[in-house]
Amino acid sequence: MATVLYITANPRDDVRSYSMTVGKEFLQVYRSTHPQDEVVHLDLFKLDLPQHDGDVLDARDKLRQGVSFDQLTPVEQSKLGRIFQVLEQFIAADKYIFVSPIWNFSYPTVMKNYLDAIVLPGKTVRYNSDGSRTGLLGDKKAVHIQASGSIMSPGSGGNYADFEMGHRHMKAIMDFVGITSFQGIFVEGMQEFLNRAAEFKEKALREARQVAEFF
Repeated sequence: MATVLYITANPRDDVRSYSMTVGKEFLQVYRSTHPQDEVVHLDLFKLDLPQHDGDVLDARDKLRQGVSFDQLTPVEQSKLGRIFQVLEQFIAADKYIFVSPIWNFSYPTVMKNYLDAIVLPGKTVRYNSDGSRTGLLGDKKAVHIQASGSIMSPGSGGNYADFEMGHRHMKAIMDFVGITSFQGIFVEGMQEFLNRAAEFKEKALREARQVAEFF
């Protein structure tokens, strides 16, 4: 049995959101073809995850300097402790389904904050003595479902493809922690080519079904 994290960064539901609509379709097919797996939904707009503020940065610095966790201030313990819980949940999972829209060329800030929580030396990446690094999550796999009003996916040739910073950033993070089994499903052009929105949506739904079956 595999544990799957279904990680969404959209305040809208699958009725009003293209990314959530495709995500729901992916999840339905996945559950029907992998009935033994456990799926845990993390709604990042509702997840109790502290921002990486001064308290968190100070706490991490103290730990690097050899200060024990129980010597941190109560605020530092509370914030960093919660971040560590989210990190351990990520490490313990086997597969990840990320779902997000493009907002101003990237994804919502809640997704960036989540990704900041799951990158930690000694846990998800190791820095080697020669200056190189080794991602520690090489046995995992992930898929990113992304919606955008314009055509922006890698290699699409869309007018705004060079501006896209969501999927590209996520791919960099996945590579960094060792997750090379990573692919994207894009529902795009929904505003730029409004008359073809239904066509683009159906294309993404078909791809989601195909990928989910063998994910």
